[in-house]
Order: sequence, then structure tokens, then C-alpha cells
Amino acid sequence: MANDVKTVYKSLGLCGFGLGSNSAAVDVKDGKILRIRPMHYDDAYDIEDMRPWRIEVNGAVLEPKDKTMPTPLQYAYKKRVYSKNRIPYPLKRVDWDPNGDRHPETRGISKYERISWDEATDIIASELKRIHAQYGPLAVLAQVDGHGESKIIHAAHGCPGKLLDLMGGYTLQARQPDSWEGWTWGAKHIWGMDPVGKQGNVQNLFQDIAENGDAVLYWGADPETTPWGWGGMQPGRLVRWLHDVGLKSIFISPDLNYTGAAHEGKWIPILPNTDAALHCAIAYVWIKEDTYDKDYLATHSVGFEDFKNYIMGGEDGVPKTPKWAAPITGITERQIKALARYWAKHVVSIAHCAGGGLIRAAYSSEPARLEVALLAMQGLGKPGAGQINFMDWGLFGIDEIYPLPRSACQPDLSSIYNGWAMLTYPVNFIPKTLIPQAIMNPPVKWRGGHVIAGLPAEDQVVEWDFPHDGDYELHMIWTDSPCWQTCWNGGYEMQRALQHPNLEFILAQHPWLENDCLFADIILPTTTKLEVRDISADLFSGQYNMLMHEEQAIPHVGESLSDFEAVGEVAKKLGLYEEYVGGTEDELIRKGFDNSGVQDMVSYEEFMEKGYYVVPTAEDWEDDPRGMRPFYDDPQANPLLTPTGLIEFKSTLLEQFFPDDEERPPVPHFVPYGESHSESLLHPRAEEYPFLLVTNHPRWRVHAQNDDNTWCREIETCKVKGPDGYMYEPIWVNPKDAVVLGLKDGDIVKMYNERGAVLGGIRLSERVIPHAIYQDHGARVDTIVLGELDRAGANNLICPSNTTSKNAPGEVTNSFLVNLEKVDVFELARQYPEAFDHAYEAETGQIAIDKIVEGA
Repeated sequence: MANDVKTVYKSLGLCGFGLGSNSAAVDVKDGKILRIRPMHYDDAYDIEDMRPWRIEVNGAVLEPKDKTMPTPLQYAYKKRVYSKNRIPYPLKRVDWDPNGDRHPETRGISKYERISWDEATDIIASELKRIHAQYGPLAVLAQVDGHGESKIIHAAHGCPGKLLDLMGGYTLQARQPDSWEGWTWGAKHIWGMDPVGKQGNVQNLFQDIAENGDAVLYWGADPETTPWGWGGMQPGRLVRWLHDVGLKSIFISPDLNYTGAAHEGKWIPILPNTDAALHCAIAYVWIKEDTYDKDYLATHSVGFEDFKNYIMGGEDGVPKTPKWAAPITGITERQIKALARYWAKHVVSIAHCAGGGLIRAAYSSEPARLEVALLAMQGLGKPGAGQINFMDWGLFGIDEIYPLPRSACQPDLSSIYNGWAMLTYPVNFIPKTLIPQAIMNPPVKWRGGHVIAGLPAEDQVVEWDFPHDGDYELHMIWTDSPCWQTCWNGGYEMQRALQHPNLEFILAQHPWLENDCLFADIILPTTTKLEVRDISADLFSGQYNMLMHEEQAIPHVGESLSDFEAVGEVAKKLGLYEEYVGGTEDELIRKGFDNSGVQDMVSYEEFMEKGYYVVPTAEDWEDDPRGMRPFYDDPQANPLLTPTGLIEFKSTLLEQFFPDDEERPPVPHFVPYGESHSESLLHPRAEEYPFLLVTNHPRWRVHAQNDDNTWCREIETCKVKGPDGYMYEPIWVNPKDAVVLGLKDGDIVKMYNERGAVLGGIRLSERVIPHAIYQDHGARVDTIVLGELDRAGANNLICPSNTTSKNAPGEVTNSFLVNLEKVDVFELARQYPEAFDHAYEAETGQIAIDKIVEGA
């Protein structure tokens, strides 16, 4: 490439928690991004020195490539960096006066005016001092959690907490285990696994499954899509390789997702929220036909007789037969029996990719527990049988959740990480799922401890409340993750909460003017990771781990500062700058390297000269234990993290603390509806709302990130162009349902329930089961009527507000009841002219800044 082109290396994770992600090379000329492309390991290292691993089974070879494998979202990221939605300079809401009327009722409606960084930080510092003096530090809610770019020193999702700690504390919005709710609130009570409660030990598991397994059940899993924002293309390679080895692929989900469509196998369509019924029916067949491993259960489990009693109908008089499950699940009795019998005769594993939609639905604790029960009934941990995850290798640097050949080291940058998203020990906190209630209707109480993944199951029985012991209610929010409405549960309720008069000041910092930013009183523009220098790691490629020195690729866009720098400007006004920064950028990079774990493998000088260090594969990786094999071989020597050390078909903790909880009983059940939820076709409410909405991770976004990427929006499956030229979020509808509804492909509809409505564009497809409809989650908010109607299809706005169940404060953002109704968008435009003359360009999704900022 020409000499005037500069190449920098970036761990280009768009959802990384600072843990690192699949890396890429960024070619820059004259301060502008030319392109983003794979990074070749052998540009700086001899491949043999990296000790490349190789697994060959039945003639099919799996081995790392000599380059990284970014996804299309990462290639296209320059369009996100240069989006017109970037916040160009600090903004203040025009009718918010810190010395007068604050007008909380117009948040989300008001326009903004440009102010300087100096004026913005003066106001912020003054407000912090005032609120501390009037209410105390705990009246400030720090929303410093969520998915974001994999930055370390300049990390989002935490820097405000670092400053607020120096000021005496704050109230933390405690992060939920959102991608694995059911595992945390359910599976942890049957097999006790940590750090995130969603899977067992999967170390070295892919080789074991390939050598000894017969089939993989992709249960709600879409490895070709879910990891795109933080991993790379390796998951898709793994699905193909397992097929080439000779394993059967079986896809169980309401929709034939991209993995199911792109790979050979069998699709078993199932109605949303009914997986637990299928689990129960499979268990019934095994018990009835005596095809489960009784010897294993006798030595590796407790409580099976109680579980058997429920399955066979002894508890409630209803045997959980395939005939019982067929009308519930939409799967024929014959198919259920065939699946159960095949599984009983073959070595079968279950694959997930962050759990799928069933793990974020109502009562998701139950399918998570029942899945483990089925694995246990067939000898969990025996050669070739386990539960695998196609996403989380490298997570937290824990070898036990690394199913591929292990690297000699997983670089650790926690010594300088400024993102506090995973903080687990605050004194004052509120579960993210309860934030609207905590703002509008305090006090709130919950059972579930700190609600953050990774803590022992015993933490879930602790009672908490907010406010606590006379503390003040919330009066300020400081958010560096302004995406509550479209990334969490019950978003319309959050819109109302953000207008509550108790909230005297809302401060947001973000690169893009979108979603919750439009409810803030002050908005600070922050950078993307391509605009900062940093040190980072690549832990998610599934190939090699790397430590990287990330040079700054381009100048800051507009007046943006990094999150670390933005908070630092406030720290200066408070006289806390030196304590806040903790050293120069050079000093912090060196400190990160010296504590990374690779400092004895390569010199700092060589690391800086080459720009990255590829950690070799561990020499002894083939000797690592394989998945749950140690527990299978000797459960006494290798106990689980349950109270008994065994698989608990009847949970010791739940029986002790929640013996009468019908929504999460001591023995796992199929719970279609109950006190907290009625999101079931079996409930009378389904007469008015006859469809279950499936909302998976999007293919062309990462949650709400990338919705303004014009390259992606050109793809037919990304958006549906309406008659008004607006690009609507697709809603997949089975043709049989469309006939009843009188809909055709391309129609614009209102999707609604009693909580509100969002619009979408119809895509007719047999890739979704009748009585279910499909729309990706994460479309950015584009309000027509605040608290009632959204144009862009941000379906989390109409999710349930209640949590997983009454004693499990997780999110419910999938598989809920809705109805569809065709709309005339031109009539809506006449009815709501101001909303339709909005700030977003119809086709590109790019912002017209002059319609939001006065005088722009």
C-alpha cells in the first residue's frame, strides 16, 4: 500500500466490556479512514512461533487462519464513525434552566442549544455539588453499564463512577445478566455454575464433542449472528466443521435463523415460551421407556424422584406426555417422541449463543433448569455430551469457559480498565429492571442480591431495598450508556420515568444523538475507539489471544472527547483531576502491559515496536480436562457449586427460601403464566393479542448500535422501505397468518399490546412458525407519541415491565403477546405532522441536526 497510508490495529469490539474482541487493521490516509480489513498475524510474527493448534476428526480439519476474521459490522464501522448522528458539540436542553424552571415534562420533546465544554462542565460540577449538599451523594444514579466498544483507558461504561466514588459514592444501576437471565436465575440452582451461571465447564469441549458426539441441538442459538459485534466469523466456521465431522445439526427455535438456514440440518419450529413443555415431554418419554441413565443420577444428583413425580403427573395429575406438549409447543406428538428417542440412543450436546430468546422470556429460569435436567438424565459430562457456547471464549480470562485450544495466557488489563460495568460490590444499587419504578414509585424491594452475574446462588436469596435506611430518592442520572428504552424491558415506562419531576438533572455522554440522549438536559459528545490511543486485548476471536497497542487512527470527530477525558474535564472543575486520572496515557499503557500477564513473554519495547503480541497456544492444551468430564468421572472429587455439590433436581436453596414460589418452584416446572406474566397463547389475554413476538439479537446491528449504518440499511432483510420512503424495521410473518390478517409483503403495520405500539414493515416468510412473529430487537427510538407509539420499531418499548418472576429480578424482552394492524402512514403523518417532520432522514436514518439543535 502507498507510503502515505497509515495502518493501525484495533480490537474492534462493539460490545466488549473492555474484554477485547476480534481485531482488525484500519487503513488511514490524510486523517480519514479508508477501509477496515483483516489483520494478518504474520505481518509481525512467524506463524510457527504462535504454535498454531490443529484439530482433525474424520478428515475434517479445524485450525486458526493466518489472519483475523472481522464481521461485516466491523468492516462497515467507518460508516458509524462518520455518521451524521454524531453529537458535534456539547448541548443543553433549551427549556432546562439550572437556575430556574427545569421542565422535566418536556424531556424527549425539547430541542437543544450549543454550549461550550467550559459552560457544560461548569453546570455539571455545580449540579453535582448542589445535589450532594441537598440530598447526599446517593441521590445520583450512575448508569455506567451496558455493551460498548472494547476500550480500556478511554472506556465507556464506568468513568463517571470513578469520579463519583471520589466524591463520596453514588447509587449504581446494577447490570443484569441480560444475555443469560434464565441461566442465572434458574440453571445456577440445578448445577451451580459460575462465573455467569449459564453453562458448565466447557474447556476443550469442541474436540471432545467432535470425537465422541453424534448431534448438536442448536436450541435457540444463532452463532452466525449473535457474536458479530464482539467476536468474529469463527462461530460459523465451528458450526460447519462440526457438520463436516459428521455430527447431525438440529435447530430448535420459533424462527429458522441464519445459522439454521445457512447450514444443513433439521429445523424443529417451536412456539415461543414453550421450550419447557418440550423439555418435560422428552423427560416423560425417557422415564416411560426407561431410556435414561439411572446409575449416573444415583451418584451425581439429588431430588430426581421429586422431578419424576412432577413429570409423570403425580404432583398435579397431569402427565407431561408428548400428546400434552404437542398443542402447547406446536410440535407434533410424533416429532417429540422421535426427538426423545433419537437423543436417548445417541450422544447429544446442546449449543447456545448467549442463550437465545428463551433465556430472556418470562419464567426463563424454568427452561434453563429443565435443559440441565435433560443433560443430566443422559449422563452430563460423558464423552461427547455437554453444553457449549459459541460466544464467550475469553470471557473474564477463565480457562474453564474456553472450549477451543487454550492460549498460553489470556491478557488481563483490569489494572487500568476504566469501565466499571461489572462492578459487583456497591453498597447502594438498583437492579436495572427496576429503575423506572425506583424513579416514579419508591421504595422498591427485591430478592436477588446484587443481581449481577458471577455471584454465588446464595446471593439471590438476600433482600434489598431502595431507598435504604432514610437515604434520599433519585434526583440525578449520569449515563454513559443512554440506551435504556430500546435495550431493556418496558421502555415506555422508562420514557415516563425520565420525565418525572424528581429527576432534576439528567446528564448523558455518548458519541451519537439517539435514544436516551434525547431525554438528557446536558449532552456531552464522546469519541469512538478509532479516535483514541489505548491498549487492548483480543480475547474473542476463537483463534489466538493478543495484546495490542492501539494507536489513534483519526482525529476526534467534532468537539468530542473520550469518555475518560470528558469526565476528566468535570473532575478539573471539582478539584479531583489528579486523583481521577491516576497517571498519563503513556504511564497507564505501560502499567497495563506490566500487569497483563504477557510481560514475561515479550519485552515492552518489542511490543510497542510491532504494535501487538500474539500469545502462543498453550503447549499442553490437549491435556486439559474436557468439559464436565471430571465431574462425570468423580463427582465427589470434583463437586459442583450447589449446596450438595451434585446436580439438584430439587433445589436446596429454593426449597429453603422460596418453598411456595409457583413461578420458580424448587423442582423445575413448565410455567405458562402466573402472578407476574400472562405472555402465553394459553392465557385468555391471547384472544386480544394472538401472536408471540420473537426478538433476537439483530443481524445488522449490535443491540441498538449500527441502526444508522447506511451500508447495512441497503440490505433487504435489514429494513423495509415504506410508501413514504421511511425504512421500517422488518416484521416476519408466516403467510398463513398474513392471509387471516389481510397483509401482504411490504405493508406497514402497527404492532401493539396494552403497553403501547411500534411500527414495522411486513416480510412474509415461512421461516417463522405460525402464531409467532419475528422482529429484531434494538432499533433506535423514533417517537411519534411519547409513551405510546414509535415509528422505528423499537419493540423493547412494549416489553413487559415485570421481571423474570417475582423472586428473580431479570429482564423479560422476548416472547411476549402482541397483535398486528395495517396502518396508512400518510394518514399517520397528517395526524402527527410534527413527529413525521422529524430529525431522522427517512432512508438513511441519519440525523438532520438543525431539527434538534436550534441555530445549527
